[in-house]
Amino acid sequence: MHIKSSAAPLSPLGDGAALIALDEQTVRTSIEVVAQATDADLSRPTPCAGWSLHDLLAHMATQHYGFAAASRGEGDPALWGPRSLGDDPVGSYRSAAEHVLAAFAADGVLSRSFPLPEISADRPFPATQAISFHFIDYVVHSWDVAKSLDLAVEFEPELLDVALAVARAVPGGETRLAPGAAFAPEVAWSSGSRLDEIVAILGRSPDWSRD
Repeated sequence: MHIKSSAAPLSPLGDGAALIALDEQTVRTSIEVVAQATDADLSRPTPCAGWSLHDLLAHMATQHYGFAAASRGEGDPALWGPRSLGDDPVGSYRSAAEHVLAAFAADGVLSRSFPLPEISADRPFPATQAISFHFIDYVVHSWDVAKSLDLAVEFEPELLDVALAVARAVPGGETRLAPGAAFAPEVAWSSGSRLDEIVAILGRSPDWSRD
């Protein structure tokens, strides 16, 4: 089964409004992928080492709430604490995703600074940069969930062009080896899709399988 996002032509990364639209397309694709999961699927392994699908969905939901809080200027690290998915993990994920999309759509969001204590306790980030972090996370996490469910997820080429630019800007080196690092070191990649290239740059093997 293939799940494909729809995307209008994209503006350059520096266009914050276009980036918000791009992020929304990505998050809505993640909702579509997650909606395919059943309760029986939640114990499946994922490309995130040591995480079951339930663990991954809990992380994804938590990050949505954290970024939404950051978009309002709220910098308390406790806002990034783990959240329970309750008795309806798919529904809980959808609610978290809609919450962050509403936060990013708020008037004036692009003029704000985002405190992101998981990345830096010393300084906030410009809105466009912070939203680019969220965007690339959910391109990759959509792929993670799809792989766990034996699905293929697709994004429009224009969206992947921007995602590739963001992926290439993620710092490498020792930062990828630190405990809790968002991404593992880049893995070898020689051919395949643009999405394969993106996930390889960010430490996933495009050939990952749960078998």
